[in-house]
Amino acid sequence: MNTTAPEPSTPKPSVLFVCVHNSGRSQMAAAFLNSLSAGRIEVRSAGSAPADTVNPSAVDAMNEVGIYISTVSPKLLTTEAVKGSDVVITMGCGDTCPIFPGKRYEDWKLDDPAGQCVGAVRPIRDEIRSRIEALVAELLPATS
Repeated sequence: MNTTAPEPSTPKPSVLFVCVHNSGRSQMAAAFLNSLSAGRIEVRSAGSAPADTVNPSAVDAMNEVGIYISTVSPKLLTTEAVKGSDVVITMGCGDTCPIFPGKRYEDWKLDDPAGQCVGAVRPIRDEIRSRIEALVAELLPATS
């Protein structure tokens, strides 16, 4: 009889996306990461000064690729969200994001989709998707 205990499961990596209003870039990034990681990465997004609603042009641009973010709401950035994340990716919020030792921080320089038409948001969406694909490949290396 084999009495070997199952191997402990590896905790999910966690990523926090932060932008000022949590209504465009960070929402698109979170939605792409949720979709492309198939739930294998814990995803959060927040803003230093959250808007009331998600940017309609970001909603439309994401609808075009089959990802629906019209029901999400911008959230306020909290110290707990940063502490609970392995990777913190900022998108234009500058020094408003608290820094904690042992966390990985990246600042993605992306145009702000605020006030832009869907045509102007598409290239931003596509750049975010490309960066998310690279992040997924890094955080979830293929096992063979």
